[in-house]
Parts: sequence; structure tokens; C-alpha cells
Amino acid sequence: MTTTPAASAESGPEPLDSLPGRQPAAADLARTAERRAGDLLTPPAPVRLGDVVPAPERVHPDPAADFTLTADAAIRVSPAGRAVAEQLADWLRPATGFPLPVTDAPDGPLVLTLSEAPLTEPADAVDGLGDEGYRLEVTAVGVRITAATAAGLFHGAQTLRQLLPAAVDAAAPVDERWAVPGGTIVDRPRFPYRGAMLDVARHFFPVEDVLRVVDHLARYKLNHLHLHLTDDQGWRIAVDSWPRLAEVGGVTEVGGGPGGFYTQADYRRIVAYAAHRHVTVVPEIDLPGHTNAALVAYPELAPGKVPPPPYTGTEVGFSYVDPADERTYAFVADVVGEVAALTPGPWLHLGGDEAFKVPADTYRAFVERAQTIVAATGKTVVGWHQLAPAGHVDGRVLQWWGTNGDDPETAEAVRRGARLILSPGNRVYLDMKYAADTPIGHDWAGLIDVRRAYDWDPGTHLTDVPAEAVLGVEAPLWTESVTTLAEVEFMLFPRLPAVAELGWSPRSTHDWAGFRERLAGHGARWTAAGITFHPSPDVPWPAAPTVPTQRTGDTTADTH
Repeated sequence: MTTTPAASAESGPEPLDSLPGRQPAAADLARTAERRAGDLLTPPAPVRLGDVVPAPERVHPDPAADFTLTADAAIRVSPAGRAVAEQLADWLRPATGFPLPVTDAPDGPLVLTLSEAPLTEPADAVDGLGDEGYRLEVTAVGVRITAATAAGLFHGAQTLRQLLPAAVDAAAPVDERWAVPGGTIVDRPRFPYRGAMLDVARHFFPVEDVLRVVDHLARYKLNHLHLHLTDDQGWRIAVDSWPRLAEVGGVTEVGGGPGGFYTQADYRRIVAYAAHRHVTVVPEIDLPGHTNAALVAYPELAPGKVPPPPYTGTEVGFSYVDPADERTYAFVADVVGEVAALTPGPWLHLGGDEAFKVPADTYRAFVERAQTIVAATGKTVVGWHQLAPAGHVDGRVLQWWGTNGDDPETAEAVRRGARLILSPGNRVYLDMKYAADTPIGHDWAGLIDVRRAYDWDPGTHLTDVPAEAVLGVEAPLWTESVTTLAEVEFMLFPRLPAVAELGWSPRSTHDWAGFRERLAGHGARWTAAGITFHPSPDVPWPAAPTVPTQRTGDTTADTH
């Protein structure tokens, strides 16, 4: 992160209305008049205030109040919001070439201001916005984002980023008028849990790739990254008490590649990077099935104690740890304990799906004991909806991935206190092909184009499950056929923003026709940022996406 010195005598004059009793000098008035006269001659901002994805709760445009960011602008912020201000500066500096110093504003609610002078702010500006909401005001003299928390301020900063021209995502200075459309946005999320899952077990992805995925989530106000860390093809997290899990179980992957694993330092780096972007990491240790890599490393955990061969295929349901051996539960306690200690977030995912060879009663008993072990670490249990028949533990969350919205067993678990994360396989499984000719992906849950990913309501999707039981929505990306970061991005975009809008925006804003028009403007942003995406025919992309023009003498830097 770029560190900017605090305000000094060289950082520019004090805002006129920050000095009580001072009257504007004639020169100040002349400069203001000149600026406003120039504004009257400039075209409107190229982005409309309502073009944001996900759609804000309330948008009040004011076409007469467009703001233009200039080279002498500063970002003024209260102390608690300084980290967000530095992030905003980091996003904007490469393309604008502006220094954008971060300076201190007076104490008070979190306020981030791109302005020559403070803007008028109602005393109740953050009332009712919760932990992630924000208010964004754009006038001719500046931009102000107000929030009750740093997370809300961060989301507001992401919105401001989208309101600037698409070239703002370029990695080197661009010739552009950096205009922001005038008006006010008041915004907050519909659901508290909004996420995506990356399967790093079928194919391993290095830390830098995971960090880039975190950035993609944060860009669209998704706040959870679920990491599927263990499966038949590979174990991806180092566990000190069981070192062979990573050393032996981590060296395989689908297709026979080299695999890999995260050291505990690697994992801490991912967690910290995500937290800085207000994204919570949700680690998954899949049990009792999907455990072949663990059994290769420690055959004593296998039924019959016979070591299986390493597995690099894609079939499921054949492996499981021995539920009749007490050593299995010592293994669960050790692994879960270490992963919980590395993870500051509240969740720990137990998996629990596709344990086809474990008898139902035995499976239920295993899950109930494993849930208790997780709860003892202080974490909240999350598991795939196959956990539903097991006894409830306080706070338990089931992740529903079915394709039929009528699921009495899950509905009964909800009546017993479970909450749900919705990941319907035929709507938001991002490893599904867009169309029959998509070169990678699967189709067992159907083809998922952008409209299918968007056109459903998490609050009413499951029969006999009330909206208040829905914690949120998550889009999983399984990687049996996905091998590179470019392929990850191709499967995420443009469907990830569709899922983000379902999780963030109020149901009243849900409109496919409007969404596809707003989404179309993001193709140029992804191109500027070097993000690979599928040019879906569902979306009216501009015929010739805008390619930023570098300033003379500049060289293109690598994107993050």
C-alpha cells in the first residue's frame, strides 16, 4: 500500500468554510466563478449515477452537480477511515497520475471527502445504514462518503470507483476527464452474507491468484471468500500436528499436475489481505467424505487401514474417514483447532456432502460429533445441506446447493434453528458452462447464462423457508476443469456481479433489463484492469470497448 504523509503546510490551503468567521477573498471568489463557468461548458459525466453494480438502494441524480477530479484534489478523512482512504488513493493514482494526498479531517463519523471544501452533511446521515451501508454525495465541489463503519466506507469507495470513467482501472496514466455524476446515493446490503467459493483442492492456485480473486469479490461488495481447502485430489493447508496432510496429500491435483499447499504463513497472508478489504475467509475442511488425499497421507484414518492410491480424477463419493475409530476424532479436533486458530472470522465449514458410502445413522452420528468439535473452538458451523438431518447446534448454517426448491429436509432443519446460505447448483454454480459450446466447465446442473444466474430471488427460492432464515448467497466455483487464473476469471465474469446484486440490492431493484444495461458498461472496466471475461451475448456490450490511451512517454505497468 502506498503511504502518504499527513497534511503539512505544503498540502494546500485550508478549506474556506473550515475557518470560522473567515470571508472569502476576491481571488477565491474569482477562482470559484471560473471553475463553475468551466463546468457549464463541459459535457456531462460519461457514467450515470444509477449505473452502479450492485444496484444501490436509493439513487437521487443531480445532473447539475457533476464533479471533476483534478490533479490538486486531496482525500480528506477522519482517522478511523484512513485505511480506506489510502486504498481509494491506491485505486485512483495509477490511471489518473494524480498524487491524491490523504489528509486528516476533523473527528466524527467516518467521512471520506474528495473535495476542496467540506460538504454539508445531515446529522442523521448514517442512521439506519447498519454495519455496511454508506451515503455518497456528489456536488460540483466534491464527493463525500459517510458511513458508520470502515466496511461501509469501503463499499462507498467502491461505488465511487465505478462512478468514474472506465479507464480509472488502467494500470498507467490515461488522458481522461475524471468526471463523477452528481447526486446522492444511500445504500446498504439486503443480506449480511454475500460470497463466492474457490475450490483450490481440485486444482491448486497460488497465493497471488487467490488475492486477485479477493479483489474481484470486494469490487462488487461481496464480503466472504469460501476456500474449499481439502478434497480427494489434494490437501491444501499445512497442519502442524499432522504434517503429512500437506507434505504428502498436497502434491496431487486433477490431471496429475504438481498440486501445492498453503503454509500457515501463506494462509495468514490471504486472511489478512481479505480482511483489509472487508472480506471474511471461510475455510472448509470437507468431512467425512472427499478425504482421499488425507487417507494417502495417513492410512490409519481409512476404514480397514489400507492406504489408497493418490487420486487425480474427478469422480466423487468413494472416500471417507473411519467413523468408528477414536483416532479419527482426534484428527478432526487437531485439524479444526489449528485452522480455527488461524482464522479470525466466525465461520468454519465442515463440508459433509457426498459421503455416499457412510450409512445414514453413522453419518449423522459423525456429523453431530464433528459439529460439537467445531463449536468448541468458538466457531460457527457451516456445512453443505446434507448436514440437515444431524442434530442442531447453536448458530448452525447450511449451504444449500440443490436444484429443486422443494427440500422438506432442509426446511425442517430451518425450523429447528438452522440458517441458510443459498448456492443453487442450477443458478450460481460458476463451474457450469454458459452455453453448450463453452470450452471449460460442466453441465450436470444445466447451462447457466448471465440471466439465469441473475433471475431468481434468494428470499423466496426454497419452499417453506422464510426470508429471515436466509443469511445470504454464495457462488461456488469448482475447479475440476479450471486450471489457471484466466480461466477462473472467465467463469466468474460476468456472472459474479449478477450474484453480487442478488446479495446486496433490495428486491425492488431487481430488473434484468436494467441490470444487463448497467453490466454492459463494466466490460471496458474489466478490459482496462486486465480481467478475462466471457463476452456473453446476454449483455449489450459496446460494439467497440473503450481502450484507454496512455499518456505520451508512459509504459504500461502490470495490473495487480
